Amino acid sequence: MGKQDKTNVMRLLEAAGIPYIAHQYAHKHNEAVDGVTVAESLGQPYAQVFKTLVTKCHSGEFAVFVIPVAEELDLKAAAKAVNEKSAEMIPVKDLLKITGYIRGGCSPIGMKKPFKTVLHDSALHFGTIIFSGGKIGYQVEMSPNDLLTLIGAETASIIKS
Repeated sequence: MGKQDKTNVMRLLEAAGIPYIAHQYAHKHNEAVDGVTVAESLGQPYAQVFKTLVTKCHSGEFAVFVIPVAEELDLKAAAKAVNEKSAEMIPVKDLLKITGYIRGGCSPIGMKKPFKTVLHDSALHFGTIIFSGGKIGYQVEMSPNDLLTLIGAETASIIKS
């Protein structure tokens, strides 16, 4: 992978001395694809590939949730995990303004500001998890514990059962 193929997420991981594996997948002209398609493109199990979701909470603060690609966020459980009364998904049109990322390239690493972030607790069942590298077509694979430490995240059960 050449220097031009590195995303900001990869540069941040390298600067922090955190090992990772970069993955690329095919896409059409920067068009976002759903996480299940990304997992299939990479030949990885759905449970090990994670998507990053951004919510606005009752307090007006934003919170980030990282869950397996085939799962759905439980908004009540998510709100509870960040000590809020409620949380709702932000409109996709607001994603870039809030996080600095576009749909399909949103990573929990390197957002414009640090937000409360919760990783679904199933991530701890794996030595590594895969999530967006901060750009459509790029994913990074790394230890969930390293991710938690790097971004100051916590884990909780935040998906619909």
